Amino acid sequence: MRNTKLYSVLEYFDKKELSQLKKYLESPYFNSNKDLITIFDLIVKNLNSTKKDKPFEKIQVWKSLQGNKPYDDVRFRKYMSDLLKLIESFLAQKVYEDTPLLQATTLLEAVEKKDLEKIYNSAMKSARRHSDKYIYRTANYYYYQYQIELNYYNLTDLEIKRTEVTNEREMLLNLDYFYLAEKLRVFCSILSRQYLIESEAELMFYEEIVNYVKKNNFDHVPAISIYYQIYLTQTDSNNKQHYLKLKELLNEHYHLFPPAQAFEMYTPAVNFAIRMLNTGVPEGAAEVFQTYKELLEKESIIKNIEFSPWHFRNAITAALRLKEYDWTENFIQEYRHYLPESFRENAVTFNMALLYFYQKKYDKVIEKLRDIEFEDFTYNLNSKTMLIATYYETDEIEPLYSLFDSFRAYLRRHRDLPVSRRVLYTNLIKFTKKLTKLTFRDTKGIQKLREEVEATKNIASRNWLLEKIAEMDW
Repeated sequence: MRNTKLYSVLEYFDKKELSQLKKYLESPYFNSNKDLITIFDLIVKNLNSTKKDKPFEKIQVWKSLQGNKPYDDVRFRKYMSDLLKLIESFLAQKVYEDTPLLQATTLLEAVEKKDLEKIYNSAMKSARRHSDKYIYRTANYYYYQYQIELNYYNLTDLEIKRTEVTNEREMLLNLDYFYLAEKLRVFCSILSRQYLIESEAELMFYEEIVNYVKKNNFDHVPAISIYYQIYLTQTDSNNKQHYLKLKELLNEHYHLFPPAQAFEMYTPAVNFAIRMLNTGVPEGAAEVFQTYKELLEKESIIKNIEFSPWHFRNAITAALRLKEYDWTENFIQEYRHYLPESFRENAVTFNMALLYFYQKKYDKVIEKLRDIEFEDFTYNLNSKTMLIATYYETDEIEPLYSLFDSFRAYLRRHRDLPVSRRVLYTNLIKFTKKLTKLTFRDTKGIQKLREEVEATKNIASRNWLLEKIAEMDW
């Protein structure tokens, strides 16, 4: 039973949600099969049990339902399927109940379909009232507005009342706002993912939408203006003005979006600053650090999200570049609980190792990283990069060369990594290996290696390599 989809889904529910789900299942309107309630109760009992070493098999559940009747797998699978469908309906019902504006627009649609003129006015007032109270201005907000205007348009019975003043303009404007904001959001998401994973997604109407937004002023629709600015930071990555304008818009309008979406909107600003840092722009680290500090100050966002491991690492890396060692240690301890539980231990381990590396406590770095294989490939790449630098700094040549070989094998094995990223780390291995073969007396060799590294832009830890070459040229 523990390996079933049904069991794994219920593991995600907390006690309050399980209690609400039980009431839902006990409602005759939603469920008339009491056997499904029995199955639910048995699973919840097992979920709460401290004796997880004891078996919990399908046949045990069957006996609770059917006594000594022979086990019927087809029928049991039907039980499980029916219960899972009810749970899915419960989840949808929860979203419906938690979104009053969605309820109001759905009611308008029902009134229009049933032609219930007597409750039309109250339904419309309710929709308008919930619209006024809706604090967020996401793309969905404009979709709900469109639904309200559409139902109003339908309810005016225009075929009969041809002289009525209509709301066509409001209806179409809200539909356009929804479409433009949502299209831009999806465009930006795809562009962001293309940096990490090769993608061939077809962006329909891409140029038309971008050009339309460029030619028109949408300052009054933050969902459009912000995502357009995000698009500019992604596609015109050398223009710092796009990044500064994006931060200005975010700091002004972040409260108009749910915490998770507001956090997502800050990510391109962080990414732009990180590109500055990675390309050697002097103020890059300071920009990354400042952007994260601004984000951390917005408690309405931070207290309602999980901090992704890569955001956690980026904030720490920028702080360490600025030698903010105390801030880094405090940050790791204070915000570790905002990390997803499944990533928390590895993320904390890696970032403590990174802190030790910057503090030149190399023995602690090796102790932290030597025998760990991280699940996330970004952490893996950075962990191996840090170990390369650590082994070099401590003159551990034998483990360093062993790491070169295993790292190359890792890069060959993971063909889903974009070619550009594989090149970064392949070059790091190549040039670090050349560095180990130089001596202080080899002036020509040192100069040649410096020129090669300076001429090659795509190298992970390029600044570190140049620093080590400079140390040899005394």
